[in-house]
Amino acid sequence: MVADGFNRIFIVLDELNVLDSLLPFLLIFTLVYAIMEKTKIIGEGRKNFNVIVALILSLMVVIPHIMGRFPPGQDPVVIINTALPSVSIVIVAILAVLLLIGIFGKNLDIAGSSLAGWVAIGAFAIVFWIFGSAAGWFGEFPAVFGFLNDPDTQALLIMILVFGLIIMFITSDSGERRITGPFGKILDAFRGAIK
Repeated sequence: MVADGFNRIFIVLDELNVLDSLLPFLLIFTLVYAIMEKTKIIGEGRKNFNVIVALILSLMVVIPHIMGRFPPGQDPVVIINTALPSVSIVIVAILAVLLLIGIFGKNLDIAGSSLAGWVAIGAFAIVFWIFGSAAGWFGEFPAVFGFLNDPDTQALLIMILVFGLIIMFITSDSGERRITGPFGKILDAFRGAIK
């Protein structure tokens, strides 16, 4: 019942075209103001001028959109509203990879070897697979691998993988194993970037 009321708020805002004009206005205003504050184009301590310039620029984009004065296909607000969902997905994917690297990768030192590069590659692959599956890029699993769609099976495989890695590091020699060749050079460059 409460969810219906909350959803109704957005439906009413959409019917009033507030979402179509207010959100792009706020986005453009915020970005222009932040850029002007960071670059100090107008000068040091000129927040009031930065606010006015950001307000004018954002209104110059949104008001012609509301009045319908942009030619078809050249309306910046329509372009922003069309592109931002895809950009948001990319940003969320990048943040997910960075969170996984930050949680598991940077300070992970087991048996004298850093796993940061492997964790980063694994995190990127997992996030790519999750988002690709959600977007339907990979289609259906072949019938042979259909069991991988079951969350219980996925959890079991992850646990087996984690325990296998733990056993491998406990029983392996303390010397660091190096991968040679082009893949090794890529991993070394990746490890150097993370450290």
